[in-house]
Amino acid sequence: ESRCSIWIILMPLEMTCIFFSKGFHDCFNIDTKKYRIIKGPKQAQFGYTVQQHVAAGGEKWLLVGAPYEMNGAYQTGDVYKCSLSKRTNGNGCAKLNLGAVLQNTPRFLKEHHEKSPNTDRDHHKCKMNACGPLWSYECGSSYYSTGICSRVNASFKFSRTIAPAFQRCETYMDIVIVLDGSNSIYPWYEVQAFLINILQKFYIGPGQIQVGVVQYGEKVVHEFKLSDYKSVEEVVKRARSIDQRGGEETNTALGINTARYTFKHGGRRGAKKVMIVITDGESHDSADLQQAIEDSEKDGITRYAIAVLGYYNRRGINPEAFLNEIKYIASDPDDKHFFNVTDESALKDIVDALGERIFSLEGFTRLLNGTAFGLQMSQAGFSAHSLEDGTLVGAVGAYDWNGAVLKETRQGKVVPPKLSYAQEFPEELKNHGAYLGYTVTSVVSARNGRLLVAGAPRFNHTGKVIIFTLKNSGNLTILHSLKGQQIGSYYGSEIAPVDIDGDGITDNLLVSAPMFFSAGLEKGKVYIYRVTELNRFFLEGSLEIHNGVQNARFGSSLAPVPDLNGDGFNDLVVGAPLEDEHKGAIYIFFSQQNRILRKYKQRIAAADLAPGLQYFGRSIHGVMDMNDDGLVDLAVGSLGAAVLLWSQSIVRIYTTVRFEPSKINIFVKDCQRGGKDVTCMSAIVCFNITARTAISPTQEIGIKYNVSIAEKRYNPRAMLDNPNKMQPQNLTLLPGEETCEHIYFHVMVRFGFNVILVAFLLTNHFIIKTVLAESLTKYHYGCYEGETEGSLRVLEATRRRMVVDVRLENKGENAYNARLNITYTPNLHFSSLIVKVCYHDLKLFMWFIRTDVLK
Repeated sequence: ESRCSIWIILMPLEMTCIFFSKGFHDCFNIDTKKYRIIKGPKQAQFGYTVQQHVAAGGEKWLLVGAPYEMNGAYQTGDVYKCSLSKRTNGNGCAKLNLGAVLQNTPRFLKEHHEKSPNTDRDHHKCKMNACGPLWSYECGSSYYSTGICSRVNASFKFSRTIAPAFQRCETYMDIVIVLDGSNSIYPWYEVQAFLINILQKFYIGPGQIQVGVVQYGEKVVHEFKLSDYKSVEEVVKRARSIDQRGGEETNTALGINTARYTFKHGGRRGAKKVMIVITDGESHDSADLQQAIEDSEKDGITRYAIAVLGYYNRRGINPEAFLNEIKYIASDPDDKHFFNVTDESALKDIVDALGERIFSLEGFTRLLNGTAFGLQMSQAGFSAHSLEDGTLVGAVGAYDWNGAVLKETRQGKVVPPKLSYAQEFPEELKNHGAYLGYTVTSVVSARNGRLLVAGAPRFNHTGKVIIFTLKNSGNLTILHSLKGQQIGSYYGSEIAPVDIDGDGITDNLLVSAPMFFSAGLEKGKVYIYRVTELNRFFLEGSLEIHNGVQNARFGSSLAPVPDLNGDGFNDLVVGAPLEDEHKGAIYIFFSQQNRILRKYKQRIAAADLAPGLQYFGRSIHGVMDMNDDGLVDLAVGSLGAAVLLWSQSIVRIYTTVRFEPSKINIFVKDCQRGGKDVTCMSAIVCFNITARTAISPTQEIGIKYNVSIAEKRYNPRAMLDNPNKMQPQNLTLLPGEETCEHIYFHVMVRFGFNVILVAFLLTNHFIIKTVLAESLTKYHYGCYEGETEGSLRVLEATRRRMVVDVRLENKGENAYNARLNITYTPNLHFSSLIVKVCYHDLKLFMWFIRTDVLK
């Protein structure tokens, strides 16, 4: 028997496709023809981070970080919200002014290496955290970059501060100076000069020292209260205008009690309370002095007392009783809290000593000599990750740049002790600066629930990732550690969990080494670890690209994304911002079953999108449908721009082919073509389109197809009745509906041929997943029907090798494309094939097969 084959080959127009040998092809479903570029200020590093976001009311926004954005005179950084439905100021973006909220501090800059203010979104509550790890505050003469995060609610309003590394300055003090202004003080300008000099020693400002001055004699006057002035310049200016109030009496107890009142009505919670009493004589209300001092002790006020002996020395009076009273006023011990000077002019000589003693309060000297240097430069917020009960924060600068992980909850901050890291980050390697907390995330284990993960890309120069638990009590337990392989590769600078099948359990943990060197270039590499049910992390493989002779930093950003191609498995997008001379590119990887495919499916290069894009792929995010077509879209950050890439629907086109009649009867010439009797046939080709991803049921899909008979003969054996069918034909389909077309042709001689149908997808809004259809027609000779089947044999042998001889012989009838099919049971293993061909009386024989018998 002979057969006729019709092949159906489908190809979309205006799309990038990969063709395979038999007509199959695979197309991309991220549209690179239609996209949206949102531009912002390059100098502000607009595009450093991108985040898709749903606000209150369901409105969709793109959040874009700009870590060098200015707010007034300060480079605070900020986050832009960019509307997809309306345009504002040209690009549809408006600043959230998060930097302005913290305007009183001069730093609100970048997040970790490829992000700006970290926009870590709480997917369940439409909230987000925006972090500024270089947020600093002044302590004494130093600035400490402890970092800060801003909690932003669903309406983009600042709701609260997250600052687990923040510590009160040792200079966080409320100081009240109790100044004797009675008539016996002379000259007043010497006392005023002392007051100005000591005020200039104080670190006055928010979070540090605030000062109030009380002057007393017979009466008490508040010269200024604790909360009146916020800077040294302001209080010094006010001190220059303080005049001596005078008075015949010195009511020191009244002055002290008034100062106590000042602490209660202007002091700050948690601030150290310091009182400085300056007087030149015994109190006239000494009967009240004991109670005033006891009450001061109960209030926790540290008291410094200065005895000015000018009045006594000028009159030759014994000052012993006066000195005893001043020592009683001073806190114990006297050698630290009591001073005496010969006269008013000598006050200037104790300014330095008094300042040193005030600042030698517990903790401050340790801060100055560095022994307490732990979280002061932690840069918390370098990375952040939302958890059910709070926010996990990376602090790369903690503990001399070894780094740390901190947590903020509603109940307070969680700071694990330094010893928690000792086993994995030994003290002898601390000078390497591990940068633990460069990235933080979590994985979900089937057995133990959520485990936390943090990267330390500089550990021992090769990098490390730790998997740990952190209780709200501060107890941190490191369960596993993963180590990098190459010096300087920055292993652990990006980490991402991947749930391939969407069951809520992490299948893979991805760890990037974007500076991994290969062939002398920074190619980059992404390691894939399989997460087992027993909480083990096994290296399963890696993702690498072969992009010619160029740097890439592949893995600078990782974005696990929902299923893009409709196969039911979640996918992955990886950034390579240094490709194409720093223009950048992203790579899309699909998943199948329980693994990420190692060969990327689509490469999207900035050079193919628009001119001027740089560092495209420095940040990526894709979890939402941004244009309301039911498909997940991608947001990609670049220098001064954010790019929105739209997903396209994926449809699968099924084809079936049948023939009328089902066989070519060479004895029936039922029509004439060109004056010759021929056998007429028709091929009925049916198309059916089903959607693999979201698509409107009323969406029409255009197909363009053409038909030809492929035969390499000068005189063809079969021809189309309508030669116009060889030209492109248009066909419109609806999802789920079958449409059939008749293709008429005639057979002139009884030899085999192929009829080829090639169809093209008209629209570029869809990606097709093709199924190659092959339908066979049989020749009918009127003598023999069907196929020949050999009889079944059961063989028993004692030898391991068995030889099977097969002979195929033509008895005289025409046969084209004849095939011999031999099957054998699973206990046999194919070994070799020898073909022996002989021609004798038009006989074809014989095949020689050797097999092994498996026991």
